[in-house]
Amino acid sequence: MTIIASTQLPSLTQLPETYLIELSDFGAISLSGAEQTSYLQGQVTCDVNNSTESNLLVGAHCDAKGKVFSVFRLINRSSAHLLLQPKASIESSLKELRKFGVFAKVTIDAIEDLSFIALVGEQANTLLQQEFSQVPDSLSPVVQVGTTSLVYICGDQPRYIIIDEQVTIKSLVQKLALPTYSQAVWNLLEITQGFPILSTSTSGHYVPQMLNLQAINGISFTKGCYLGQETVARMQYLGKNKRALFCLKAQLEQPFQSDDVIEKQLGENWRKGGDILAHYQADDGSCVMQAVLANDGDLPSLRIASQVDSVVTNQALPYTLVAE
Repeated sequence: MTIIASTQLPSLTQLPETYLIELSDFGAISLSGAEQTSYLQGQVTCDVNNSTESNLLVGAHCDAKGKVFSVFRLINRSSAHLLLQPKASIESSLKELRKFGVFAKVTIDAIEDLSFIALVGEQANTLLQQEFSQVPDSLSPVVQVGTTSLVYICGDQPRYIIIDEQVTIKSLVQKLALPTYSQAVWNLLEITQGFPILSTSTSGHYVPQMLNLQAINGISFTKGCYLGQETVARMQYLGKNKRALFCLKAQLEQPFQSDDVIEKQLGENWRKGGDILAHYQADDGSCVMQAVLANDGDLPSLRIASQVDSVVTNQALPYTLVAE
């Protein structure tokens, strides 16, 4: 029996003070074995040697040309590294990790036996304290209480990812008795916080800096070699990258379509302005979009091609595009 999430799609201002999100499209890649850390260190952009039982790392898995297969949050659970990410980006990343993993003492699998739920809002910490002996925070973003992993995600409002077997997650949801929304609301929060969302169609198309990974501590420039590292370093130090991740907003009269194109105005003409990675359209017609656009000056006028009267505006992200 699965958790029934609300079919409502509220805007940010319409969400309740505290609520749950069923992360049905969420998953993880697990790496375990004697060489799990050294192997992963040579495959991803973050410094896996700094991974501990209580910290949270953000990183990307790239191909040899520096194009990103997946963006993940790295935690440790049951003596394994878990790369938390949308299910849509797992297949391509898993295939490549396994390709090189045959030469190391490491077991690489997609997690099948865990469920994921998010608790969001002002009362989230208080509610978790009532259920668990320890709750994560900004200093220790990951804690393990019994069989449950709790992951704190900082941002405009507190978010916690709760990981355990389905029966345990179901029991917790029943205890909390909060409004529960679908994965789409999680995507809304990721978009507004500037955390990249890759799908099967956008995996393998962008270098990390085009997805703002340098701004969310997702790239280590001191760790040494990893797959795609030369391209990532060249983009950083030679200023070769001219694109970035943006959060955009529009009020639309019609439903947003998965193949919709964002256009920019050039004089009296309109041309494709960039790539839309993800979107969330609320029931009131307000739509937020995550897009990769040129980052070489002020943004031009933008619109959705299929809705020529639409006006697309840029929304501020909670970080600046400066590497740490």
